[in-house]
Amino acid sequence: MMMEKNQPAGNHSPENCDSSPLRSWLAVGAVTIGAFAFVTTEFLPVGLLPQIARDLGVMPGTAGLMVTIPGVIAAISAPGMMLGAGRINRRHIFLVLSVLLLASNLISAFASSFALMLLGRAILGASLGGFWTLALAAAARLVRPHDAARATAMILAGVTCATVIGVPLGTFIAGLASWRMSFMVTGALVAVALAAQALLVPSLPSSAALRVADLVALLRRAHPRRSLLMVALIFGAHFSSYTYIAPFLLQNASFSVSSITWLLLGFGLVGFVSNFAFSAIVTRSLRASLVTVVSLLMCALLAMPLLRHSEPAVMVMVLVWGVAFGAIPLCLSVWMQLAAPDLPEAGSALFVAIIQVAIAVGSLVGGTVVDQVGIPADFWFGSALALLGLAAVACFGATVKTSANAKLTGHVRPE
Repeated sequence: MMMEKNQPAGNHSPENCDSSPLRSWLAVGAVTIGAFAFVTTEFLPVGLLPQIARDLGVMPGTAGLMVTIPGVIAAISAPGMMLGAGRINRRHIFLVLSVLLLASNLISAFASSFALMLLGRAILGASLGGFWTLALAAAARLVRPHDAARATAMILAGVTCATVIGVPLGTFIAGLASWRMSFMVTGALVAVALAAQALLVPSLPSSAALRVADLVALLRRAHPRRSLLMVALIFGAHFSSYTYIAPFLLQNASFSVSSITWLLLGFGLVGFVSNFAFSAIVTRSLRASLVTVVSLLMCALLAMPLLRHSEPAVMVMVLVWGVAFGAIPLCLSVWMQLAAPDLPEAGSALFVAIIQVAIAVGSLVGGTVVDQVGIPADFWFGSALALLGLAAVACFGATVKTSANAKLTGHVRPE
């Protein structure tokens, strides 16, 4: 996907022609390990917040800045870092961002004050936005055109794995040793990802730098602008509600703590399977796939408060939600690739930035609804956002009936 400006979208990157299929997929695997490490680091404090707050002498609410600050900075760094990167070989940027992630984990592990901890988290945010911009843009560049959707799905699977395995594992390690050891182990994982990228990711030269004019040009186009609004609505629908899924299950649906743990594990596992299942479907019918998963998300959010007195029904709705969100990042990522085929880095940068904004604003507004009205109302608010997301999808018209290769390598739009 990371084609250069004014280069036809169908041109295949030189590195793909020179690499064997095995080597290409090993490169995608190296980026996937990096994705796993980034997301694990990003959400690691969620499970460790009470211990960190106690040891560094801050209130739990203040300690929440460890999650907020990286998200805000990532929203800025997604376009900002790529603007500053110029024509630097994208492989070198991958390696630099992984080094920054390693530094973030080490600073956090040895932080003697909360200010130093926030410095480490700020470094994470700076590298996070740049990494996701590059990773999503490089997916199709590392493999053959017809494998682009599967490569994107594989990289996004690193996110699901981090949610299912990484964050709980960090909490488990903290229980055995300390929260500092959790950051150190995550740092070791980053070192593995760095070594894998150094060995396996090929040269990714860039003949044209991303410019502010590219971002402005993209935002002036109605199709990408409406696509970004759709992304914001759908991600906002998820995160305005998902942030409070555990309190809902505990307080409103009367689940035990152990049951919630297993149910959320199931949420992640079905999402993992959904991500790969839709990687095949999305290449045949992107719009139908997106309508399906957003509809599932909307129905789950709408039904859960109504069914809260039936434990089996709530469990089913949580798993349906997992299926939906497992495929949503993939569908929207491919959609943005098609919305900006001639400006892939600009499209990827704005895509990552709008997701971070949606996460921050969605969680903030959702929290206000929870405090003022209650968790069920927040879920209905999320379902309303999902409905608006569906309306945004409907504005794009009928599905393009083309082959996956034509869609991912040509200038075909997804409407």
